Amino acid sequence: MAAFKTLDDIGHVSGKRVLVRVDLNVPVADGKVTDATRIERVAPTILELADKGAKVILLAHFGRPKDGPSPEFSLEPIARATADVLGRPVAFVSDCIGEKAAGAVFAMMPGDIALLENTRFYKGEEKNDPDFADRLAANGDLYVNDAFSAAHRAHASTEGLAHRLPAFAGRTMQAELEALEKGLGNPAKPVVAIVGGAKVSTKIDLLMNLVRKVDALVIGGGMANTFLAARGTDVGKSLCEHDLTATAKQIMIEAAGAGCAIVLPVDGVVAKEFRAGAAAQTVAIDHVPADGMILDVGPRTVAAICEWVDRAATLVWNGPLGAFEIEPFDRATVEAARHAARRTVEGKLVSVAGGGDTVAALNHAGVADDFTYVSTAGGAFLEWMEGKELPGVKVLQA
Repeated sequence: MAAFKTLDDIGHVSGKRVLVRVDLNVPVADGKVTDATRIERVAPTILELADKGAKVILLAHFGRPKDGPSPEFSLEPIARATADVLGRPVAFVSDCIGEKAAGAVFAMMPGDIALLENTRFYKGEEKNDPDFADRLAANGDLYVNDAFSAAHRAHASTEGLAHRLPAFAGRTMQAELEALEKGLGNPAKPVVAIVGGAKVSTKIDLLMNLVRKVDALVIGGGMANTFLAARGTDVGKSLCEHDLTATAKQIMIEAAGAGCAIVLPVDGVVAKEFRAGAAAQTVAIDHVPADGMILDVGPRTVAAICEWVDRAATLVWNGPLGAFEIEPFDRATVEAARHAARRTVEGKLVSVAGGGDTVAALNHAGVADDFTYVSTAGGAFLEWMEGKELPGVKVLQA
């Protein structure tokens, strides 16, 4: 990965207007933020700049407004939550361009923090319209992007601004990029990837990229059934994309050519229905009943996965091994995650994980804080794993 400028390169900021793109797309219910994790992630960048005397002007989107300004997509309640997290006032400005924004920024004192209204209230944001980017840039002297989760979008506030102002990565962006470099960019070898989830169809690019970069690819979740079917295994009534067995075969051929081991389940936890407390049994993977569904990998498979983790110097994880939301089908994901966490804490493993279900699964296992890095970026994390160039990152490169 090419070098990129960070806050360490920004120089003197006292009195300067710093536009900071953050991810404040947080869950809100009844006007209140129900999970402030993303706000907490960007707090260090905001506070560092404010403490150095910058006028910190936050840019963010919220939801997917379609027809301009809409009260349900206003950032006003998120400004209050941001103030609570930061422990200091955050002024809310009811527009992100124009006279209201300019007037509010002009009135700011060094160290002040303001949140401008949802950038997606203007169609120019997602179109990366040059005029809209110019109007955003008019309120800043410097630009800091601390929203890796939006870096896969070439929008005005994530890509366009970096062409108009001196651009730097915030602390969260920096941490994410450094972790990803350790994960796949320039990792300690051997590298093992665990990829789970429901469908192969959503992760074809990801799997094709990984088999060329890792030493072993562990495939779990519903997508493993498609690979098993491609090998001629009867998976009963399990979730399976039978129309993608040819794709699965091609991925296995690519893996063999690249010297990447494909690790598939050798046993599974099977039930006739997917519900909490459903009667389940563990069977060899080639003895799945015709009316059974594989809802988790079995203990022999978990042991094999843990052996691969023991061999690895680097682990990249995306997606659960089973239907972890419901007991007892969470067991494999929990056991494998805890084993990886122990190796990480012992200093024997660099572990990088990401994706919505992955974060939830690691939290469920109680080990998210023990991994080297857990990304909350979702789509951007997946596109990075797929080997795609991220516009919001490329534009920050020195």
